[in-house]
Amino acid sequence: MDRNLALELVRVTEAAALASARFFGKGDPLAAEHAAVSAMEIAFRGVKIKGHLIMGEENMGNNCTLCTGDTVGTGADPEVDIAVVPLASGRSLANGQANAISAIAIAERGSFMDPPSPYMRKIVTDSEAADSIDLGSSVFDNLVAIAESKRMYVEDLTVSILDDERHGQLIEQVRQSGARIELLREGDLASSIAAALTGTVVDVVMGTGSSREGITAAAAVTCVGGGMQARFLPSPDSDPDSLPGEFKKIYGLEEIVSGVNVMFAATGVSYCDFLEGIDFHHGGATTHSAVFRNKSGTTRYLKTDHFFDKAPDYT
Repeated sequence: MDRNLALELVRVTEAAALASARFFGKGDPLAAEHAAVSAMEIAFRGVKIKGHLIMGEENMGNNCTLCTGDTVGTGADPEVDIAVVPLASGRSLANGQANAISAIAIAERGSFMDPPSPYMRKIVTDSEAADSIDLGSSVFDNLVAIAESKRMYVEDLTVSILDDERHGQLIEQVRQSGARIELLREGDLASSIAAALTGTVVDVVMGTGSSREGITAAAAVTCVGGGMQARFLPSPDSDPDSLPGEFKKIYGLEEIVSGVNVMFAATGVSYCDFLEGIDFHHGGATTHSAVFRNKSGTTRYLKTDHFFDKAPDYT
């Protein structure tokens, strides 16, 4: 895949982010998500790929856009697999809160695993501690190992967890370890990416979320050299210790996302732990995006000014 393709993907995430950001704080998450999906679909029309959506929107009936199984792009080479999250944390955005982003992961055919269930329990950290995590070990043992790898005290680690009833025991175990906690109202895609990057406020992500966001995050983690392990669950509140054998397997990052040419792009919609949100101003807006590529190991951050009287042409 051409390296310029990664920058083309940013135009797609920017379009989705700009469309959905207008719903910040307006209390209508469905409208925000619809705007993001519609804008992303239009922007994809001008990208010179034959993209197979292996992780897309759920098909709930007629007129589904960007659904899993759809094809996007102009139909030209290269032929690639794509995972999209047009708007992560749509409810948070609608409530005027943080951590809403638009994201795309792209790789050679067959690079993304087909998840056996829609829910994923995971642990994510950065390159310093990538070799120290073990989803089969206790929360305390993982935090001690991560702290040692990062040459920190456990008490100084920040662990990002979804503030959900199913995570009550996990939250209590992290608190007992002495680590700090960032509780998320919705979605941990942005925090998972932040945890994989060195120099952010998030050191670890733990807990259960959607497989689509987990695999999309895994692409970003792969690109930046972070560490991740996962187990798949049939429901978000499943007890991993009581599940049948097929759900006991712990997957390493290289099993979730493989291949030598993986790209990831994201644009902030509201503020998150690694990107600023969209800033509207007279006649336009400013977006903040990130582009990662595992083949070259590059991480790019882009600040882009958009002018509404000069609308982009996606054809």
